[in-house]
Amino acid sequence: MIDVNNETDAELDEAEFAALAAYVLGEMHVAPDAELAILFVDEAAMEELHVKWMDEPGSTDVLSFPMDELRPGTSDLPTPAGLLGDIVVCPAVAARQAKNAGHSAEEEMLLLTTHGILHLLGYDHAEPDEEKEMFELQRRLLLTFLAQRS
Repeated sequence: MIDVNNETDAELDEAEFAALAAYVLGEMHVAPDAELAILFVDEAAMEELHVKWMDEPGSTDVLSFPMDELRPGTSDLPTPAGLLGDIVVCPAVAARQAKNAGHSAEEEMLLLTTHGILHLLGYDHAEPDEEKEMFELQRRLLLTFLAQRS
């Protein structure tokens, strides 16, 4: 089950984010009934979470809170159902990043959502080889999702 909630004034298509999450989880061979929550919050709420959980000042673009530490499965052995976790995205930060990157705020939030899901599945980018693997996978997943919806 994928739950998407927008607690901001930002205009976004919650169904599209749910569809992206379902696509990414399917591609990563996670059981379709795994539970995932995607929450969009304002900068004040994001800053509060960033300070509380990461001990870092200011707001950020996305935070991931894994629960059952589910990992990607395979087509032969999908990941069992469980509580994947929560992703929190800040549309205001995403909009600024999108402007700097030269694409839409929606595209940036889709990218951040994909990024957050990969973190929930155990991917990281602390080391150069991890970053290369995660960012290539993130790019492929997002591009294939966008291509199939057009």
